[in-house]
Amino acid sequence: MRIIVATAAAVALLSSGAARAQTADVPDNLEKLSNFQSTGTTEFRFIEQSGEYADGIRKTLERITLPDGFKIELYAIVPDARHMAVGPQGIVTFVGTRKDKVWSVTDRNKDRKADEVKDFAPSLTFSIPNGPCFSNDGFLYIAEQNRVLLFPAAEFFYESPDVAAFNLVAKGDLIPTDEESFNHTARVCKIGPDGKIYISLGQPFNVAPAEKLDKYNKYGIGGIIRMNTDGTGREVYTYGVRNSVGHDFHPVTGELWFTDNQVDGMGDDIPPGEINHQTAAGQNFGAPWYGGGDVRTNEYKGEEPPADVVMPAVETVAHAADLGMEFYEGSMFPAKYRNAIFSAQHGSWNRTTPVGARVMVTFIDDEGNATTEPFAEGWIDENGEYLGRPVDVAELRDGSILVSDDLAGALYRISYDK
Repeated sequence: MRIIVATAAAVALLSSGAARAQTADVPDNLEKLSNFQSTGTTEFRFIEQSGEYADGIRKTLERITLPDGFKIELYAIVPDARHMAVGPQGIVTFVGTRKDKVWSVTDRNKDRKADEVKDFAPSLTFSIPNGPCFSNDGFLYIAEQNRVLLFPAAEFFYESPDVAAFNLVAKGDLIPTDEESFNHTARVCKIGPDGKIYISLGQPFNVAPAEKLDKYNKYGIGGIIRMNTDGTGREVYTYGVRNSVGHDFHPVTGELWFTDNQVDGMGDDIPPGEINHQTAAGQNFGAPWYGGGDVRTNEYKGEEPPADVVMPAVETVAHAADLGMEFYEGSMFPAKYRNAIFSAQHGSWNRTTPVGARVMVTFIDDEGNATTEPFAEGWIDENGEYLGRPVDVAELRDGSILVSDDLAGALYRISYDK
């Protein structure tokens, strides 16, 4: 049975307490799917891609400014769209949320607009499945609040409500269950050049208390962990991170770069946000001794920071909320964008004058020096109202990029016409 859900109604339903109450009673079918058994699920939820809602988003996109030659268009309506993973075969893009859905987005006729958006693995009960990522051989990983799932051949199986699914990290083993929180729960993942999976684990506090630090360092909370893609060999790779929701590896050097959201409550203009560059395992990036950049936190201003804290490669405007990022490896854009970082600023939540809500580009020279500038902006209007809030950036096989927006519930495609 095919269920079509009007976009506005879908957004309201997925946001409601009633929807959460309904899904709370749905059994977790992971064991059946791991044994290639049917769950009896037969229905998808399909999201309508046309109508007034889509027209309203297109109207907003008319105000977005870009460098000459670039254009932005609506690619798909995707409720609560967060981080994205484009399948290696280019067949489908998987989109995570901070709720209980993962969406599959398909452009079947290759007109560079999605024809179909439906929920992925509807027989499973997800919990904040924010972070999908792909291996080169087509294995999909989804990092949830406290679990990591593995879906072999997801680009093939996604056409069925039942999909092959396995635990990479079982529920309750990603972080201790007593450290689960409603705050900073959005995980992201990427497969590194070493073939390992890297997963960010934000710590839940504005500034982590001293009595938590040993425990957090042990599990990698407030850091980035890595492990083999069979779940073995877990280790903490990155320390001193407040809440990173975006990382990627330089296409040439293979080194890790990541965004980090910095401390609130210190004023409108401090501390800066960060884009960081990691050159070796075990480096410490300063939290909670530093609130962002070299700005010391009030809670730790009398404490000696760890030796050899790595300062950010780029300081960004305070409270703009730098989230998803990806190195550009395509050939559609002009040559200067090759190996640059495209990143999303979600926008400030409590700054007196809102900032962010835009896509940034960071250029890196041969010595590793980085400079950042706006690339696509205009999602904050003259009244300071958010018309959209970009979350993540992903590259399509044709060299265009997708931008997700969890406020509008949409994916945008940015292309370049020579």
